Parts: sequence; structure tokens; C-alpha cells
Amino acid sequence: MQNQTEPPPETNSDKDDQAMEFDLSSTTALDLTSFQLHDLDSVELPSSLTELDLTANRLSKLDPRIANLINLRKLTFRQNLIDDAAIESISSWDSLSGLEELVLRDNKLTKVPDVSLFKKLLVFDVSFNEITSLHGMSKVSSTLKELYVSKNEVTKMEEIDHLHELQILELGSNRLRVMENLQNFTKLEELWLGRNRIKAINLCGLKYIKKISLQSNRLTSMIGLEECVALEELYLSHNGILKMEGLSTLVNLRVLDVSSNKLTSVNDIQNLTRLEDLWLNDNQIESLESVAEAVSGSREKLTTVYLENNPCAKSPNYQATLRQIFPNIEQIDSSIFA
Repeated sequence: MQNQTEPPPETNSDKDDQAMEFDLSSTTALDLTSFQLHDLDSVELPSSLTELDLTANRLSKLDPRIANLINLRKLTFRQNLIDDAAIESISSWDSLSGLEELVLRDNKLTKVPDVSLFKKLLVFDVSFNEITSLHGMSKVSSTLKELYVSKNEVTKMEEIDHLHELQILELGSNRLRVMENLQNFTKLEELWLGRNRIKAINLCGLKYIKKISLQSNRLTSMIGLEECVALEELYLSHNGILKMEGLSTLVNLRVLDVSSNKLTSVNDIQNLTRLEDLWLNDNQIESLESVAEAVSGSREKLTTVYLENNPCAKSPNYQATLRQIFPNIEQIDSSIFA
């Protein structure tokens, strides 16, 4: 029998601990989503981190150790309790100059924080805050490709015209009245401006734009889209548009949503041979035959048509007629066909 006073035989516990420490120190991505953390005191932050996700916690201040993560490229504080005073320290985090993605979505910010240190920033998200102005955006790096400022209180599109590399701009659910300062966005592919107070379309000839959302605004006309020849998806629902026009040049359009407007007929889409989804519901369109004529160029391609809550949808054999008109139809209103 082994003498109990002798040291126990060598085990792998020390090696296991070393291996664990080694694995932790080489960690590159740390996801602490929904841990309900009030601070990071109990969390080790390896210097090897390139991604740190702190979504859905209770953080009201920034841990100063984050400032030393020189390899960090993505930093997410989404859905926390961070206010303007708490975020100020980030403007002096020189070691994070290589940061490419900063997410401050759903916090308590009332202004755009100073992120001028981050010269390689590609994604900046301050949506779902209480920001009243884009003042300070002029300091954001011109390398930026994606900007998200939705669900705030912004009234003017300003201090963003230097963002020549921008591909996605999200300013939905604000208080914008005018589309402006877009002329330099020659690489912009997606523009989301839904739920604002915009009365007229002014896209400054964005020839490479692929997706535009202007739903739930105060539009009465579609004029202003003619030069957006690369457009693939267009969302204009819940406005006061009276006539379909200015669409004939948009030959790459696949999705067109003009539901919940004041349309009485369907026009100017005969050339849209790539159209797959067409939303016309909740308008005042009278004739089903005129709809069929208007979409004659895309009848082979269309798979989804919404026409409910129009006078024409009350005609006898409504769905049967549409299925005859569109041989490849998969969905008519709420009905899906095998």
C-alpha cells in the first residue's frame, strides 16, 4: 500500500490547467451575449481577442482593460445601458486603432460618440438610441462601408458626405424630412429610409444602388428613381403615391412593393422582365385585366403577387384568373400554391 505521507504520483492536472490557460490565451472570439453582466470584473480578456461581443448585458461603463486589446477588430456593446459619459473614454483607446466594427446599438446615447481614432472602421452601428443629430459623423473614418443610425431622433442628413466607400446606409425610423447629401455615395448599394417624414425622392443619380426602402413616409410621387438602373428591390409601401411612374428604366428590379398607397391602376412596369415579387395590396386598383397587361413582360418570372384589398380582388374567380395569367405563380395574397 502506498505511504500516505508520500507525494501522490504525478497526474495530468497541472498539464490540463496549463492547456486550459493556453487555450484561453489564444482565444480570438469571446461571446458573452445575455450573461446579464453588470461589469466584466469576473471575466478574463485574453490579449489575443479579435472579437468581443457583449450583447444583452447590464453594462453601464466600459472596462478599461478592453483598451489594451491591440488585436481587437470587432467590438459589440449592443443592448446595454451605456450613455454618453460612459462611452467618452473610447476616444482615447489608441491601442484599438485597428478596430473595424463597433456596435453601440440599443443603449442610452444622445449623440454620436467620438470614434475618430478608428482609422480602419468599416461598420458603425448606433441604432436604437436617442441621438438627435448626426453632428460628429464628420470625424468618422472615410473607410466606413456600413452605417446604421435607425430608430433615433435625427432630423437632418448631415456630416456624412465624406463617406465615399459607404455601401449600406440605414437611417430608418427617424425624423428626416429631406433626402440630401447623397451625391458622393457612388458605391452605395442599400439605402434604408423607412418610417421618416420624407415628401420627395432625391437620390442624386445613385447608379449602383440595389435596395431602397422608403416605406411609411409622406411620398405622393415616385419620380426620382429613374437613374437607379441597378436597383433590384424597391419598397414604397404606406405612402400616399397616386401613380406608378419613373419605373420603366429599372430593368433589374426583382421586388416591387407599392402596397398601401392610393394607386388606381398599374403602370410603367412593362419593361421589368425580371420582376418576381409584386406587392399591390391595399390600393384602389379596379381592373384585373389592366394588371395582367401591365406585367406582360414579367408574367413568366412572377411568382408572388399581392392584390388583396383592392376592388379588382373582389371579382369572381379572382385567384383562378391570376393563376391562368401567371403560369409560375407560387403565392397570391395569403394563399401559397404547391
